[in-house]
Amino acid sequence: MISPMFAFLGWPEIIGILIIVLVLFGAKRVPELMKGLGSGIKEFKKASREVQEEVQRAIDEEPEPPAPKPKPSTSSVAQTSSQDSQS
Repeated sequence: MISPMFAFLGWPEIIGILIIVLVLFGAKRVPELMKGLGSGIKEFKKASREVQEEVQRAIDEEPEPPAPKPKPSTSSVAQTSSQDSQS
């Protein structure tokens, strides 16, 4: 199975990229770079998984019914209109 990341690269291109990285950064620095890259990918996957879980939880969760709107009582409406007419 071909990894999606390397879908457009053949083996000669991958080997060429690895050689260029080795020449640019040196043999001592490459393991450090790969370790950093690996931890970055791990953090990205963790964050992606958390977002997916949060979205799934929101989808599965039943929405709360809307709260009923309080209707004004007739006595408060009458008081307001009588206060307006007195002014």
